[in-house]
Amino acid sequence: MDPFSALAAVAGGVVAVVAAPVALGAAGFTSAGIVAGSIGAKMMSAAAIANGGGVAAGSVVAGLQSAGAAGLSGAASAAAATVGGAVASVARAIF
Repeated sequence: MDPFSALAAVAGGVVAVVAAPVALGAAGFTSAGIVAGSIGAKMMSAAAIANGGGVAAGSVVAGLQSAGAAGLSGAASAAAATVGGAVASVARAIF
């Protein structure tokens, strides 16, 4: 791997880890709960309708709200960094 590709991968990983909490907040998953009228609220409504009135523990909505409330876990941060680095590497290869 050339130095510029390595730098792109590292930068992509850093950006992904920093951007993930911002994206969660923008989608409505906050430490105070899901914001009314947000994408998160629409997801929660759809999940509740599909599950007979409640949001199932371990569902995507529950996981996103947990991350929005408590922040990303170490494993989630590592996953975000890996995906961000991979996307940056692919983008570097294409461009």
